[in-house]
Amino acid sequence: MILRFLILFLALFIIEIYAYQALRTIVKSKPILISYQIISVLVLAFIIYSFTQFDRRIGQTPQTMQTMGLLLMVYLPKIILTLVLFSEDIFRIGFGSINHFAKFNDNVDFLASRRKFVSQIGLGLAAVPFLSLIYGVTTGKYNYKVIKQAIFFPDLPDAFDGFTITHISDIHSGSFDNPEKINYAIDLINEQNSDMILFTGDIVNTDAKEMHPWIDTFKKIKAHKYGKYSVLGNHDYGEYVTWPTEAAKEKNFQDIKDLHRQIDFKLMLNEHTFIENGTDRIALIGVENWGVKFKKLGDLQKASNGLSNDDFKILMSHDPSHWDAEINNHEKNFHLTLSGHTHGMQFGIEIPGIIKWSPIQYLYKQWAGLYENMGRYVYVNRGFGFHAYPGRVGIMPEITIIQLKKGKNVA
Repeated sequence: MILRFLILFLALFIIEIYAYQALRTIVKSKPILISYQIISVLVLAFIIYSFTQFDRRIGQTPQTMQTMGLLLMVYLPKIILTLVLFSEDIFRIGFGSINHFAKFNDNVDFLASRRKFVSQIGLGLAAVPFLSLIYGVTTGKYNYKVIKQAIFFPDLPDAFDGFTITHISDIHSGSFDNPEKINYAIDLINEQNSDMILFTGDIVNTDAKEMHPWIDTFKKIKAHKYGKYSVLGNHDYGEYVTWPTEAAKEKNFQDIKDLHRQIDFKLMLNEHTFIENGTDRIALIGVENWGVKFKKLGDLQKASNGLSNDDFKILMSHDPSHWDAEINNHEKNFHLTLSGHTHGMQFGIEIPGIIKWSPIQYLYKQWAGLYENMGRYVYVNRGFGFHAYPGRVGIMPEITIIQLKKGKNVA
């Protein structure tokens, strides 16, 4: 623990030195430089103090989220500055070493002065994440996007050709702070007029009480012709806080499950049901959370007991790591899996047809959007809410409209 603290302290010390050097190269006013130093010390002290106040018995609070946002806004730009100036230092040391040993010019100092334009470039680059993170906190976290995705299946029952599903995930109601924006999102959901709505878990951050102020809001999601169904996510099990007793933890879990009833969703716990349209039907399966990095509570065998390989199946499973680990090659042939969980890390770059990147892709192979393997699909929703960092940059909150189509994928 002490070694980790020392490494962290050394890293922050180096980052602060480089950031100060970049500013000092451009700004010559001593009052401004002194003010910068004072503000930097105060901000760092506040961040450290706030994190020391974290109480695992309570979990995430608005203060911890604000602290995380401040940490990213302050230190991500400074890290970029450090990388730019460190790269310049490598050049300066290399050039100085060559000149020293080759003795090209004895009048040149071993370490050349830091160049102003390099600091200007560093500050310009650092401004991009700084402004982006401010946007993410003030606007991005509620910048809802309706994403429409058609998926083709040769064996889709005829009556379900054109069937539409609204898919939402990761509500994280304990993070909300703007009723007007949430009401706007609910209106967006209702405007889609889908045949069915599916919610793939994480209704809260930890405590069932987080959802209480929002129950009436989410009850406004209108009845869908073929139903409203949901499953649990990893945050719904209360695993990220320390409970006073196991009984308190269990009561919270039961209360979280009951929240789904209160907002008129049918919670599916390792079970299935049939969605019927005339003489045709499809199977809807919902499993508890199963994650490579979490408890493996989802039971595919139990949930699909009685289903045949010929039944057309839609599976709700919160964590997309479940797809590669069990679902993709399962003998029961799950045609379409709907997941969430990753949030796209709430940070990345997405330009359709050009680039799709987020740091989360190094942890999850399937992290946002549609993925296919041998005619089986998983769709990973980018999330309705937000968690930890109180914003979104590049990866916007999502309401997905999936249309089932009969036939072969034209892509």
